[in-house]
Amino acid sequence: MKKSILILLGFTFLFIMAACGEDTSDKGETKDIKKMVEEYSTKVSNDEVSASITSEELIVTDAKDKETTYDLPEDEFFVSIAPFVQETHPCSIHSLTGCQGELAEKEFDVFIEDEDGNIIIDEKLTSLKNGFIDLWLPRDKNFQVKIQYDSKTVESEISTFEGDNTCITTMQLI
Repeated sequence: MKKSILILLGFTFLFIMAACGEDTSDKGETKDIKKMVEEYSTKVSNDEVSASITSEELIVTDAKDKETTYDLPEDEFFVSIAPFVQETHPCSIHSLTGCQGELAEKEFDVFIEDEDGNIIIDEKLTSLKNGFIDLWLPRDKNFQVKIQYDSKTVESEISTFEGDNTCITTMQLI
């Protein structure tokens, strides 16, 4: 009887060890969502996929139309701003792989302040090849945004609540 119990315990131990040592690199791995978003925005990822981002999730669609969604951080909100002088497009949910703004790879003075007067961003930022400035801001707040470029300025209010736009294409520099 003792020998049977020891053998059973031995097999149980081996089974547990084998299960713990199993390769789970593709299963249950927590993806770095911010890194994924950056790769899609900068077109480092595979061209055979499309990616868009809502206020709550990153949505990736492969060449066979298989859709995979990833939850965004609970405390940060992604927003992409395309300041423009003459050309823009209507947009509310940003396509990381499809939206194109007018002013690609240009340097902007960006100032963002929250509703309590806290300065969130006050620096020079360069738009991506797609003409957008990608930002991660605190969730559930209102912000005053001021962007300057080539002696032109635009000021606007944006917010980061559930359902808010992640694609801002209404900021015309004057």
